[in-house]
Amino acid sequence: MKKWMMATAVVSLMALSACNNGDSEAVVETKNGAITKDEFYNEMKERVGKTVLRDLIDEKVLSKKYKVTDEEIDREIERIKEAYGTQYDLAVQQNGEKVIREMIKLDLLRAKAAIEDIKVTDKELKEYYDNYKPKVRASHILVEDEKTAKEVKAKLDKGEDFAKLAKEYSQDPGSASNGGDLGWFGAGKMVKEFEEAAYKLKVGEVSDPIKTDYGYHIIKVTDKEKKKTFDKMKEEITFEVKRSKLDPSTMQSKVDKLVKDANVKIKDKDLQDVLEQQ
Repeated sequence: MKKWMMATAVVSLMALSACNNGDSEAVVETKNGAITKDEFYNEMKERVGKTVLRDLIDEKVLSKKYKVTDEEIDREIERIKEAYGTQYDLAVQQNGEKVIREMIKLDLLRAKAAIEDIKVTDKELKEYYDNYKPKVRASHILVEDEKTAKEVKAKLDKGEDFAKLAKEYSQDPGSASNGGDLGWFGAGKMVKEFEEAAYKLKVGEVSDPIKTDYGYHIIKVTDKEKKKTFDKMKEEITFEVKRSKLDPSTMQSKVDKLVKDANVKIKDKDLQDVLEQQ
């Protein structure tokens, strides 16, 4: 996530470098003097220039051989959201969705280059597929004790509205105001007892009280993704299995080799050591 916090600086420097030709046009004016594009560009180059330039070089070289689709970016965003939650939302607020998508695209380009030489077996792919669970969407009502949980379940059995009871009874501040809605989640994102119960339910079905370390949950599954066939998921699965075998040094070595083969020549003397730094 840290590198995303540099995304605004990256985009600003790219824009300035494109129009910077000894430009003395002011980007800021004050009664004490102006800040010119030259001054702004040079300061940003000093602070983040090498990181930005390395990203630009990698993107230019890798995009010639590898392609990343919008669907792949969307899938990666969902994975990141599940892993980082509000940190991802904060990054989008600070930098804009377009910038974040570009950063994710670059990460995927690097990964595609690095996994090219990694081998996987059909057995590994089948095993991943067999263990893969599609996402479910669920709501819950969380209460502290079993007695209250049974009271709520009895009201639900009599036909009372789940969302209304969630707002009234649920002790989960993150979902109670939304009628208990937890959104979509996949395997491994909830505590074991909750996940097992949710995946057993059919759409529209409500569980008996489920005890976890947080209290007692009454779960209602509101939607489920349909599991695609192995053939339709094979490309995605192959990428994920290969990526699971990848380590940062292998990725860096592969990208470095491709950049070296591209015969990159850096003209700015202040940035000429960019390719020597990791």
